[in-house]
Amino acid sequence: MDLLNTLRGLLAFSGYVINTLFWFPVVFGLGLLKLLPITSLKRACSWAADQCATAWISINNLNQAVLSGSRMVVHSLPDLSPSQWYMVISNHQSWVDILVLQRLFNRRIPFIKFFLKWELIFVPVIGLCWWALDFPFMRRFSSQYLKKNPHMKGKDIETTKKACEKYKTSPVTIMNFVEGTRFTEAKRDRQNSPFSQLLRPKAGGLAFTLDAMGPKLQRMLDVTIYYPNGAPSFWDYLCGRVPEIRVSVDQRSLEELHAIGYDSPEQRAEFQQWLNGLWHEKQRQLSDCSNDEHR
Repeated sequence: MDLLNTLRGLLAFSGYVINTLFWFPVVFGLGLLKLLPITSLKRACSWAADQCATAWISINNLNQAVLSGSRMVVHSLPDLSPSQWYMVISNHQSWVDILVLQRLFNRRIPFIKFFLKWELIFVPVIGLCWWALDFPFMRRFSSQYLKKNPHMKGKDIETTKKACEKYKTSPVTIMNFVEGTRFTEAKRDRQNSPFSQLLRPKAGGLAFTLDAMGPKLQRMLDVTIYYPNGAPSFWDYLCGRVPEIRVSVDQRSLEELHAIGYDSPEQRAEFQQWLNGLWHEKQRQLSDCSNDEHR
């Protein structure tokens, strides 16, 4: 059985590679065309690149359905539209989370874009695709670096605003893993997180994105992902060792957050309190799933 799963994983991985290499020259070429200072051309190329990426995900989803065999149980899915702007937040346990979100939302909402660490632009092939698709790359600087280079302070906020300006002309979905990193028990303990299956949520990136997007962004999709057999690796997923994934999606209005703001210490505290409330609800959902497993 292990040999069969390994062969399945190798075949699935080969499918991902072939699919990516097929679309790469098209998407990267469109990205290069966007360097020309012609607004209408930039918009047309952005639309075309997103359509290529959507087709790429559709083929990846077919690959998953045929080879990985994971059953996705969706407990709730609101009415969705590809002509609306969305913010998506989710708990984060594995790189598989991204595949789950793409599988769940592809063609139901605009193409999902998320903030990436600057170093990821150097990932072979896919890094250049992310660049061509206008994924914003963020540089994180240590406090020691900022003391020596104070002019770099606020560059991450500037990058956020610059990226979001591109997103105002046509519908987009912005993904934010507000925990900032993948969950592990060691990270939870270091944070002294009040949640048993979650890290502490961070409000800053979410607040800056809302401020940069303004009234365009009115809807949030709050996603909770639960793996009954524990958070899998990407290889486990390819090999078909993830029989079931449970997902719930709650649609929320962002009007309250737009009204709160994020300028004063009082506003930041209220914003964080609102987000903490969502995380308490998410922990309850995860605990309910865990309890169901042990009944």
